[in-house]
Amino acid sequence: MADEIILLDFWPSMFGMRVRLALAEKGLKYEYREEDLWKKSPLLLEMNPVHKKIPVLIHNGKPICESLIIVQYIDEVWCDKSPLLPSDPYQRAQARFWADYIDKKMQFLEGFFNRLHNLPILSFLANNIKVFPFLPCFCCRDHHRKGDRMDSFCKQHDMHSDK
Repeated sequence: MADEIILLDFWPSMFGMRVRLALAEKGLKYEYREEDLWKKSPLLLEMNPVHKKIPVLIHNGKPICESLIIVQYIDEVWCDKSPLLPSDPYQRAQARFWADYIDKKMQFLEGFFNRLHNLPILSFLANNIKVFPFLPCFCCRDHHRKGDRMDSFCKQHDMHSDK
């Protein structure tokens, strides 16, 4: 029986990105389910009843919550595929230091995206800062290439226009 892997996530989540990177590094195929952080799905509430937040990895029907715990789980379960941490204890400690450093420095961005209710601001950031290589349109959920303006694809959506 093949492993069933589902990831409940929200595209700009730095914590979800950590999990997506670990899954990619291990070469694992999974089903990605986008969560609306303001209107949480029944599945998210069922799988993470304590914190009610993303990311959540569901492996063969069993939920694993919290990104660092998920990454450790991925590394332990699929230990036969490229290890995520070096074998040398000092190098492992250094990798953990930098992961912790990034966590502490980048959490403000996570809070920013989680609290961003003003979609025209997000559209402006996406069009002018070009942070992500692919950007999902919040109206039609299409993904646009970096460098492409959302309004050139989504003229029907007022929030993407430069009015």
